[in-house]
Amino acid sequence: MAHGRKYRDAASRYDKENRYAAREALGLVKSLASSKFDETVEVVYGLGIDPKKADQLVRGTVSLPHGTGKDVKVAVFCPPDKEEEAKEAGADIVGGNDLVEQIQGGMELDADVAIATPDMMSEVGKLGRTLGPRGLMPNPKSGTVTQDVGKTVAEFKAGKIEYRNDRHGNVHVPVGKVSFELDQLVANLASLTLEIQRAKPAGSKGRYMRAITISSTMGPGVKVDTSHLEDLTAIAV
Repeated sequence: MAHGRKYRDAASRYDKENRYAAREALGLVKSLASSKFDETVEVVYGLGIDPKKADQLVRGTVSLPHGTGKDVKVAVFCPPDKEEEAKEAGADIVGGNDLVEQIQGGMELDADVAIATPDMMSEVGKLGRTLGPRGLMPNPKSGTVTQDVGKTVAEFKAGKIEYRNDRHGNVHVPVGKVSFELDQLVANLASLTLEIQRAKPAGSKGRYMRAITISSTMGPGVKVDTSHLEDLTAIAV
């Protein structure tokens, strides 16, 4: 894919093959961002897993200490007695069987996260072909199937995010905005990296954390030196 002039200019201002300490890499990403909007800072972890094996999938949630800088839209599938709790916690869309029926009828669910109570999953499961491809299907492993609706909604609103590996064994996660202070981005990256390390599947053999690349929405990728990650993750302990 051909890149624009701003991207090419940014890429020429640093060594694309060098691996930088995490803090330096984040500082570079901030300095290389040139768009008029507040770009998202994203990290990609290249993991030593076989995504074709069910016992080597990496998936879960983590609360970033400074959030992502994004206004997260949360949808909740729950029975009537839980609806007020969900709304008070800040849920943007709340409903039960009626919400399921609306989505089956063609309504697009405008949400970043979908949460469901366990007793709703038999109905929500009917939306697999709609929610699944968008990564919105509630799942116990990610903490989005829960009876504690209010607490879960509040956590996602405050900066809790879900992560999962793609079919290539990579995990793509936002860690903030270019406008964040460098210390905030470092703290978020530290918490996330520690969580990804903890999520290492027992079946993963050899080197697990193979590569880390950080970039802004429109900027080039900056490689991170993975040989000293203990210095980074110590911040999150």
